[in-house]
Amino acid sequence: MSGLRTALLTAVAGQLGRPHGLVGRGVALLLNRGNRQAVAGAVDATEATAGNAVADIGFGGGLGLELLLRRVAPQGTVHGVEIADDMLARARARFDRQIAAGSLVLERGSLTALPLDDKSLDAAITVNTVYFVTDLDAACAELARVLRPGGRAVLGVGDPDAMARLPFTAYGFALRPIAEIVASLRRAGLENVEQRRLNDVAIPHHVLVAR
Repeated sequence: MSGLRTALLTAVAGQLGRPHGLVGRGVALLLNRGNRQAVAGAVDATEATAGNAVADIGFGGGLGLELLLRRVAPQGTVHGVEIADDMLARARARFDRQIAAGSLVLERGSLTALPLDDKSLDAAITVNTVYFVTDLDAACAELARVLRPGGRAVLGVGDPDAMARLPFTAYGFALRPIAEIVASLRRAGLENVEQRRLNDVAIPHHVLVAR
């Protein structure tokens, strides 16, 4: 029984890190629903306006793309970066008109290898992704690289103590103290880091706004 439980929890963790297949479609819907407040908080923290160039890195179900498009389109551009091929395909089908209009650009990539030019963004969000990054310093350095002077990097992170109580996080999640993530952002040159907390959600959430 323990072997079956381990296999199940490993599969759940794998789907959350990289949704795929038929199950991944359902995971995408669950991510949009369960992460709505966290993603909306991250988007609001960008303070993006019409005409800005922004990105959602690891966009998963695509909610962040939708909310960012509302803020910057049609004059601005949203870049969606995702490592899961099935989520890319899903977003390309869902946002085909925005892609054709040039308001949305979707590319395969990861936090540690962003397919974006230096100093090309006014803001970037990444929500519930740092758990799956081995080299946090490299990820933060990439965020700093693609931001324009005065730009904002917004990281959404579940409270590590609360996340540790979820059974599947023991299988492939790196649950770092918030202070460790803040320190990594500062080492990347994003020294002005504001810490916000969302408590009125199922899992308490931290929104880190780095300028």
